[in-house]
Amino acid sequence: MSTMTDEEIRQALQQNRGLPYGAARNAQAEALTAAAEVSGDPALFRQALITQIDAYEYSAERTRMVVPFARLLQEYDRDPTAFDGGHAHALFWRFKWVAGRIVESPEIPIETVTRWLDDMERRYRIAGYSERAVRQSEFYLAHATGDRERAERAIARWRAADRDSMSDCRACETHTQGWFWADRGEDAKAIEVWEPVLGGDQTCMEEPHRVLARSLLPLVRLGRADEARSHHLRGYRLARGKESLLRSIGEHIEFCALTGNEARGLEILSEHAVHLGPLADVDTQMEFFGGALVLLHRLNRLGHGADLSVPYEGTPRTVDELYGILRDQALAIAARFDARNGGSRVSDELRERIGREPLLDVLPLGVRSAGLPRAVPVTPAPAAAPTRPEAPGAGLDALVERARTARDSGHPGADALWAEVAARISALPASEVDPLVTADVADHQALAAARAGAKEAPQLLADVRDRYRALGRAERVALTELRLATAAAQSGEEPGRVRELLAAALRAAEALDPAEPLRTRRIALAELSSMRVESYLRTVEATRTQDHDHGHGHGEEHGHEVLVAGLGEFVATYGTDLPDLTAEAEETLGRLALSAGDTGRALPLLASAAARVVGADRPWEAVDPLVLRAGVLLSLERPEEAEEAARSALEHAAEVVDAEQQGIVRITLADVLLRRDSAAEAAEHALTAAHWFDQAGLASDGGAQARLLLARAYAGEGRTADAAEVLQSTLPDLLQHGEGQAVSAREFLGNLLRELRDARGAAEQFLLAAELVRGWEDPRPQAGFAQAAADCLSDAGLAGEAVAAYERALELRRLTGEAVVSEARILRSLAWLGLREAVTDETTAAARTRMDEAAGVLEAALARDPEDPELRSELAQTWHQLAQVLDRRVSAELPDEDGDEDGREGREGRDGSGTSPARNTLGAAGIEALRLEEIGLWERAAALYAALGTAYLQERFQCLNNAAWTDQELGRPAAGAARISALIEEVGALPEGTAPEWLLPQAHRVVTHLTA
Repeated sequence: MSTMTDEEIRQALQQNRGLPYGAARNAQAEALTAAAEVSGDPALFRQALITQIDAYEYSAERTRMVVPFARLLQEYDRDPTAFDGGHAHALFWRFKWVAGRIVESPEIPIETVTRWLDDMERRYRIAGYSERAVRQSEFYLAHATGDRERAERAIARWRAADRDSMSDCRACETHTQGWFWADRGEDAKAIEVWEPVLGGDQTCMEEPHRVLARSLLPLVRLGRADEARSHHLRGYRLARGKESLLRSIGEHIEFCALTGNEARGLEILSEHAVHLGPLADVDTQMEFFGGALVLLHRLNRLGHGADLSVPYEGTPRTVDELYGILRDQALAIAARFDARNGGSRVSDELRERIGREPLLDVLPLGVRSAGLPRAVPVTPAPAAAPTRPEAPGAGLDALVERARTARDSGHPGADALWAEVAARISALPASEVDPLVTADVADHQALAAARAGAKEAPQLLADVRDRYRALGRAERVALTELRLATAAAQSGEEPGRVRELLAAALRAAEALDPAEPLRTRRIALAELSSMRVESYLRTVEATRTQDHDHGHGHGEEHGHEVLVAGLGEFVATYGTDLPDLTAEAEETLGRLALSAGDTGRALPLLASAAARVVGADRPWEAVDPLVLRAGVLLSLERPEEAEEAARSALEHAAEVVDAEQQGIVRITLADVLLRRDSAAEAAEHALTAAHWFDQAGLASDGGAQARLLLARAYAGEGRTADAAEVLQSTLPDLLQHGEGQAVSAREFLGNLLRELRDARGAAEQFLLAAELVRGWEDPRPQAGFAQAAADCLSDAGLAGEAVAAYERALELRRLTGEAVVSEARILRSLAWLGLREAVTDETTAAARTRMDEAAGVLEAALARDPEDPELRSELAQTWHQLAQVLDRRVSAELPDEDGDEDGREGREGRDGSGTSPARNTLGAAGIEALRLEEIGLWERAAALYAALGTAYLQERFQCLNNAAWTDQELGRPAAGAARISALIEEVGALPEGTAPEWLLPQAHRVVTHLTA
């Protein structure tokens, strides 16, 4: 680049300042500095050095700024007069950065660091600056060397010193001062100090990013897990991909590792794998690696040392391999710091960090993460000899009794109890195990196989039946016969064979001894099962007949009627004696009523079913009918009753062990609460629902729906960043749930990103949504998405893309002929985009044409509906903006002027552009003509706003204010003052509280300025 001209170097330096921070920007800055040095222009060389230093500051090469800063300091010492006030300030400001960077460079001896600090203190004193920044730098040195007393003195003097133009921004100072307390284990104090940053009162380029990451573990240790979750979601979104924030990335990874979110931590580590190699800033490297090592150590303990991989310098490495590499490098860096500082503190703290134990078993984060594969945990060797294990047979009888009681009552915990019984008896000789216990275990295993639809289930059930028969347990035989019949139906056996098995099961139940307590129950269960299976068989047969005869399935309708009648008779017969089976029948009747669209019949049936099982001390069986009832009530817009049913379901789900059922209960309640504007509680239940669905292996199904609800709840709470992070994590799942949901999800995400001022990201989502609805018969959705995308593209400064999107939206709006307001707004936006590059006669004329076209569209609509307030206000806004366009043309002709707070509003359009317009010659007459036209347009707009009433006082004042100042520019300030005075008199006569509080005081100031 040594052949570049001075002007080319200046332009390149300006372009460099707009590049993303990172190695590419740094390399270009270095080359430009070399070219500037060769140019022989000292001022250009100084500018290049500052650009190079700034590039390093927000990258992973921060410590490299020491050399260019030393050269800049030499330039200053050689000729201080060459540095004007701005350049001198820039030099001293960057002195603070360098003071911090040399502390983080282990190759710089402490003696040298101290000399730098002394030199900084001397120069600041001579320049008249406060010692605040010096004491801050002294704190960094004291902390690095482990000198706690000096650190405490430095931070006390730092906080006591006056703030001045060399002081760090308040957010950065707050970050470091809170870190001081967190480092000492005073978590509550640290969070208190950080509150201005966490609350949004203090922000800067890297805050709250760093404080959000620093606060994670202190919050968890304080038991404030909900806040920690939110800080992770919001903070990682801010820090992701920024190499100057690799320390923070490491803290997010560590947080995941210590809260049961290892899969999430691994995803974050993989996203930043490109930074796993050696870094120029070794302190950042050590801190980043430290967080990664906490995760890798945890994954090893969970048994994933050999079966997961993360790329390292282009080569996949297992967890254990990567752990070894990073640990060696991090400890080597720590040893370099210890050698410089004299001690072992850095290495000791790093080892302690790596070996930290989890703070929580699991903290659901809400975001979608790929689950870890099953593995055998690696258990550390016990510190003491273990106690002698309990003998397998000890307490077995009591365990079996508990298992049988749970089985007979239908308790959800029965499976776990029988699994424990099976494990216990497997360790005993067969001769020592009661054959009935063995049969019961086999029964449990056969039932599990039948529920799963396993091919071997019928044979397993037959073996169990034979065992019970041999043991003389006829009541168990009857139950197993029934299970054989239902398994046959489930496996698709011929209807005739299934009916034979059902008949055999009923005969077995009826053949039980009349004195058998379970006889009535077995008969009732056989009858209920036969009704259900028979209904299914009739459906199968009707379908076959329909396929053969191309009939209409009348037999199926008859079967439905028979089932309803049979279930009703069943309820009447057994309602008093067998409440749980009666509840099953009522729930089935309720579902049948819903399938027929009879919600009025379904709701009391579902309520009765739930009440029966609760009364029978089987509350877990009330969960399904209550959840179903809540959903029906919600669809009928009876939210209060829906909430009551959903809360009752959650209460009765306390003992439910099925993860999917737990997820369904909570997502139902979350949906109800969200519709009742209880977003905070809805978020809690949606978060838990997502966790349960993940546990059930349904992350892409129920989990995706729960996360969508969670995102909506967060958005309802105003937690936009949290909502966006959750929604983006599950977006790939939602896109698989049908076109309607895909469109809705992209629209929701686009709105969230727009609120977060991520204009490019929002535009992408709106454009993708527009593509999804391209083939829809109704063009309005596509038009809306195209217009939203265009707005975002304009906000992002992508004028060409925005124009194309607006043109497409305009075309689609005109197809409908209904969206007059949207059409007018698009035309106004196109007018302003045409002025973005330059304000000339040609671009102004084109913008005027667009504005006139917008006004014409609105006037045509008003001819059909003259009193429409929205159309009238939009027409006033169009005249208002046309006047602004003309004002921009006048401004392009005149020298730049500084406005004042009471002057006319800003001269840019909706895109907020501030162009450097091309000069053209209008001449005095042309300028006067445009100004008079501006006044006329503002008067027309103000009159229309006046007709719309007091709700538009603010807009009316803006128009009259602009007209008044234009009057002054024409040399007639009295006319302008008269306009505002008339408004003051009118507003003063209005009832108190009608006008905005600011309006009259500001109007009086305008009159004072105009008449001064």
